[in-house]
Amino acid sequence: MNSNQTLYSILDLALVSKDNTLKQTFNDTLKLAQNAENFGYTRFWLAEHHNASNIASSATSVLIGYVAQGTKTLKVGSGGIMLPNHSPLIIAEQFGTLGSLYPNRIELGLGRAPGTDRATAEAIRSDFMQAAHSFPNELEKIQTYFSNENANSKIRATVAEGVNVPIYILGSSTDSAHLAAKKGLPYAFASHFATTHLFEALKVYREEFQPSEDYKQPYVITGVNIIIADTDAEAERLSTSLVRMIVGIFTGKRDFVQPPTAMTNDLKEIMQHPQVHQMLKYSFIGSKATVKSQIKEFLTQTKADELIAVTHLYDINDRIRSYELFAEIMQELN
Repeated sequence: MNSNQTLYSILDLALVSKDNTLKQTFNDTLKLAQNAENFGYTRFWLAEHHNASNIASSATSVLIGYVAQGTKTLKVGSGGIMLPNHSPLIIAEQFGTLGSLYPNRIELGLGRAPGTDRATAEAIRSDFMQAAHSFPNELEKIQTYFSNENANSKIRATVAEGVNVPIYILGSSTDSAHLAAKKGLPYAFASHFATTHLFEALKVYREEFQPSEDYKQPYVITGVNIIIADTDAEAERLSTSLVRMIVGIFTGKRDFVQPPTAMTNDLKEIMQHPQVHQMLKYSFIGSKATVKSQIKEFLTQTKADELIAVTHLYDINDRIRSYELFAEIMQELN
């Protein structure tokens, strides 16, 4: 990894916009990835979520394969697979298969949250809480299944052995920072929504990092919400779709992504609510010039090796344009 440049990537949830079909949503996801490849993005990650009508990335490994098939050089992976929902053996088999189909392009980001509500988590796996507490051991099983040394084991993921699928640890607290540092793995912090512990977690990770065979130095990826348009006013208008998504999260009334509207006083008031304001702390909304200065300051503060951008917008063309402008910003800052 080139430490002289700050890489830039995309985290996508295959958002379902109002009046869009699932097929259109998946087509738009691929279209975004293809444009990202042309814009110079490093990786395109998909996040596992369940029981949310506005998120279509629930069958994450299937969608990763679809995106990888439709792109050429872009690294495609999970941001992340919520490991307590799954058997480590099955995940190793899925990603080992993907890694053989698309050599040196598939990545496995792992988290320990359910990616859903508690009742759904228990429907996915009745012993979810036990599996979540066992996350470090489950991670070790994944690493074992990918190793050539496991060829003599009684239990094998034969399609994963020796396949190059880099593992990343995802997190929103210091727990994951300790684990990533101990294992000598790259660390991706979900600062696009979990902002409180960002700097504490990065400090823990960097100070405790133990070099591994693949990573001699700590490697930090931080999440940011990005909405860029030709003017500040247009970006603010587009961001109303995001604000309504956030309201749905807090009220438990999730809905499809809504078309943007004028930024009303009510919406401005919602954005200043302490919980919403904290959640959107690392949201950079505006024209290219406005966001460029914000990104520059954020990079100075975090010293992140890579930014992974999340853009929740209603229209795919607005999303693509926002990501194009963000790529231009990163290229200029590099």
